[in-house]
Amino acid sequence: MKAMSYPQREVALLVGFKQPHQARWEVEDSLEELVQLTVSAGAEPAFRVVQERSLPNPRTLIGPGKAQEVREACQEGVDLVIFDNDLTGSQQRNLEVAFGRKVIDRTGLILDIFAQRARSKEGKLQVELAQLKYLLPRLTGHGTDLSRLGGGIGTRGPGETQLEVDRRRIRRRILKIEQELEKVRRHRALLRRHRQKQALSTAALVGYTNAGKSSLLNALTHAELPVADKLFATLDPTLRKVILPGGRAVLLSDTVGFIRKLPHQLVAAFKASLEEVQESDLLVHVIDISHPRWQSQEQGVIAVLEELGVAAKPLINVYNKVDKLPHLEAVAFLSRRPRSVVTSAKTGAGLTELKTAIAETLNSLEEATVRRRAGRGK
Repeated sequence: MKAMSYPQREVALLVGFKQPHQARWEVEDSLEELVQLTVSAGAEPAFRVVQERSLPNPRTLIGPGKAQEVREACQEGVDLVIFDNDLTGSQQRNLEVAFGRKVIDRTGLILDIFAQRARSKEGKLQVELAQLKYLLPRLTGHGTDLSRLGGGIGTRGPGETQLEVDRRRIRRRILKIEQELEKVRRHRALLRRHRQKQALSTAALVGYTNAGKSSLLNALTHAELPVADKLFATLDPTLRKVILPGGRAVLLSDTVGFIRKLPHQLVAAFKASLEEVQESDLLVHVIDISHPRWQSQEQGVIAVLEELGVAAKPLINVYNKVDKLPHLEAVAFLSRRPRSVVTSAKTGAGLTELKTAIAETLNSLEEATVRRRAGRGK
């Protein structure tokens, strides 16, 4: 019997960068998240280093001494080097020459994960658009470098051949994708108008990646959406109807998870999907209360909501995964927070309370709208 062969996982060295104004825990926390992203991409994060420097080196971000340290570490079987900070095209090329290894930054890593996760035609188009916009300013000499350094993480998506063509053809491809996604946006707008005619309210599930949004939607609607304990398991928005206490129906939408340092290319490319958040009547912010840095993740999501211009929307905080919480007194504290519900998608705890909170919030919004209209009519 012939033995089966499996692709070998790439070994990665991770590089963090700390400036004097940053707290050490903040840099370490971001680097720990980079570890999870690396695993999600399919690589093995075997080494990590942190550069402490007052200003970034314009040529290589890190200083010459740290660059030499990384170069020596690369001799220990490292296949690629991943920076937690964004790199310019010239910095990336200079580092690849210095290390003799493939080098990508945090944004490139996230885009690679999205390229692996995209399933629908729309999702694939959105990811390709984000990658092409990210790679266009890095095109000069980049295709040759990638050919020399091999495939794997950071090279998925449009492919090397696509990247080696001239800028004009890439810009034409970007324009074509944007036109196709504009059709998607118009189609979504038609569906929303149809829902509005049916007087169906919508609530968007938002939250940090891997907070349990898809699991919560499954628990509320008995849907069978795929879930996974990894970052960015859901890319394509999903709508499901939920019957609230009193018999009212509401449409819940599951959206792509947010993350700190969310690449601007992704925000722009996923505009059609994120419109479900912008056009919703209510935001349901799902927070993984079992995560050691849940407060930081909570603030990260709020920052993205502000970037999308929806931070002022009515919002319910849902502290999920309470079944993993070791201290019951924390549950009592969280339950006293305004506009908050404590839930467990796994055990079903708090789901009835969540439906009640959604119903009460939507009823309050409608009553406020009626009062405003009555005031204008006087």
